[in-house]
Amino acid sequence: MIHASVFGKTSDGREVLAFKLKDGANEATILNYGGIIQSLKIADKDGKQVDVVLGYNDMAGYENNDGYLGALIGRVGNRIEKGHLVVDGTEYELYCNDHGNHLHGGKTGFDKKIWSHVFEGHDGNTLALSMTSPDGDENYPGDLRVQVCYTLVGGELRIDYAAMSSKKTPINMTNHAYFNLDGEGSGNVLDTFLTIDADRFTPTDELLIPHGEISDVAGTPFDFRKAHRIGERIGDDEDANIRIQGGYDVNFILNKGAGKYAKIAEAESERSGIVMEVFTDMPAVQLYTGNGLSQKGKSGFYNRYYGFCMETQFIPNSVNVPAYAALGDCVFEKNKIYHSVTAYKFSAK
Repeated sequence: MIHASVFGKTSDGREVLAFKLKDGANEATILNYGGIIQSLKIADKDGKQVDVVLGYNDMAGYENNDGYLGALIGRVGNRIEKGHLVVDGTEYELYCNDHGNHLHGGKTGFDKKIWSHVFEGHDGNTLALSMTSPDGDENYPGDLRVQVCYTLVGGELRIDYAAMSSKKTPINMTNHAYFNLDGEGSGNVLDTFLTIDADRFTPTDELLIPHGEISDVAGTPFDFRKAHRIGERIGDDEDANIRIQGGYDVNFILNKGAGKYAKIAEAESERSGIVMEVFTDMPAVQLYTGNGLSQKGKSGFYNRYYGFCMETQFIPNSVNVPAYAALGDCVFEKNKIYHSVTAYKFSAK
């Protein structure tokens, strides 16, 4: 069963609820504000609970959540160049909130909404959050009905995304949890081993916008086809993309292709023994190593590289790049159901 409690109130007095999902020694806390993963406690190799996601202890932190810690992202995750969107010949100028570009849904994205909730599944162990993003929200077309379900079973936090629009519109939802398998606030993640099943990545300009280029990971710091520590090559000043990103803030094109649900990545901490496997049916994933972190979190101050994100997605800026859209199109026809699944599965050894 899911336990609900009051987490706090927004600055304008709206009540925010916290939902606790339990799975043996593992436990997730999800907020109805922004669908935020506020806490994810996993049993380490000694059976001790470790909170592996960064976050805040109060609503003030989440209302000023510049780093999108733990947040559900939409309508469209990542960046759209200059907020420019064309659907069937009609131009839409989306709100630009990141150096003249549209990022993570705009000024008031899904991460800042209060969602309705119901409990579903066997024994009511699935939290279903829902909302409607109205036509014109952040200048996107169509009334978009959205439901996102969270289930914690067998050490796996599964996130099911579903949506349908009254007009043709782009949809590219993801989650922006920052993981630290040694525990949030414990230090940086540079010693964490990471594997990503991707032969290719998408280089960007200095504002982190990809324009159609696709590069091989071979011979670059982006080759995680075999396990490497995150920090092993993060300071490679000879690589232009690493210099631009200030660490890793890069989209990988997954080998499995769009639509197929499969394991796409694995991370492991030697210290805690916690292993995280990532599964998705999306065609791409963004690795972000918290290059901009500089804030007080739940158990201490979060500095640069104190967490890493694995944001499953369609390729960023694909609404403006047909070559990217050919690998997975995020623009959905009127009344066509968008559905995507991502899961983070934990174990310890």
